[in-house]
Amino acid sequence: MVTAVAAIRLRDLFAVVMLFGIYSLVSASLFVVMDAVDVAFTEASVGAGVATVFMLGTLGLTTHREKTPIAHRALLPLLVVTITGAALVYGTYDIPRYGDPANPIHHHVAPRYIEDSLRETSVPNIVSSVLASYRGYDTLGETTVVFTAAIGVLVLIGGRRRRSDKDQ
Repeated sequence: MVTAVAAIRLRDLFAVVMLFGIYSLVSASLFVVMDAVDVAFTEASVGAGVATVFMLGTLGLTTHREKTPIAHRALLPLLVVTITGAALVYGTYDIPRYGDPANPIHHHVAPRYIEDSLRETSVPNIVSSVLASYRGYDTLGETTVVFTAAIGVLVLIGGRRRRSDKDQ
């Protein structure tokens, strides 16, 4: 919460990028505490690593200071974010409590993975079978997002270099 408020209040975009990197590392630490090491690893590498590098590359192409917004223009984004946040909080009311043994995942999903993953995937490690087979499309989607972002940054950087070469 502190890093989010600080990122909103700062006008130095370099400091904001660094705060986003810190936020990703804190999120990764929380995922480790919740025993979601695979998600923590992804958050640390993509959120703190790749995203920070992309944002720093973008800062190399733009200015390092945020322009001061006009007051009446700042109210609409604040309203949209508030409504979206309220909808997301409302959506969490149906989520079962974390760690509750009566959660549906403990009665249907986890037992199926434990009992059937070797037969269905031929992978002896249950975690690897879940990540590679059952969540394969999810992993493919994450890889596609990172690849697309990298290509986008390279196109932007390449386009600027060609333009500046023509200007000279």
